[in-house]
Amino acid sequence: MTADILEAVRAHLGAHFAVGDDTAPDEASVTFLGAERMAILRFADPGSTVAHYVSLGCSRHPMVDPGEFVTDPVRGPRAEIVVTLRGPSPLGLARSVAIVAAAPAVEGLVLEPDALIDLETPVWQDAPFTAFLLGRSDIDDVALPDPLSPVAVLAAVPITPTEAAWVRLKGADAMREAWEQDGVDVADPHRRAASPA
Repeated sequence: MTADILEAVRAHLGAHFAVGDDTAPDEASVTFLGAERMAILRFADPGSTVAHYVSLGCSRHPMVDPGEFVTDPVRGPRAEIVVTLRGPSPLGLARSVAIVAAAPAVEGLVLEPDALIDLETPVWQDAPFTAFLLGRSDIDDVALPDPLSPVAVLAAVPITPTEAAWVRLKGADAMREAWEQDGVDVADPHRRAASPA
């Protein structure tokens, strides 16, 4: 069953990024002790420097809040994450994406829009970013057979410690508004931190 779910997600991602039968995304594999394998798929936009790094493995099981007394092992929410960046693949990014994708199984986190996932360490080598802010992506949910819940593919934006503090203080929407007002390109791996007023 879990293999079918992951194949459905993979096919959906291939269709979204218009991957042909003769091409496949680059793929990295990360496994943590006590957790199942996470794949990181890299989809490049043709004729562009933009690449999308998508987890594949988080959605094999529904996410469960450990604080809930009764949980539904079938209908719980499912998710994968996508990080969109310009330029070459940063060293260490695949591992950070896998850490976030494994967090529901390892730490009992529920990945959802506006969640702040703070790794407290650079999300790739020498990066100024130490956390991800989750939000809706432009990828449609992946429908699964009833009674399974669909898989949401959430955008994960790398953010600095200062921005993470701002999100904790003012909320995710205020951070996004500051990016828009400052003209910040969140896909730029060399961008400066926003300075919200």
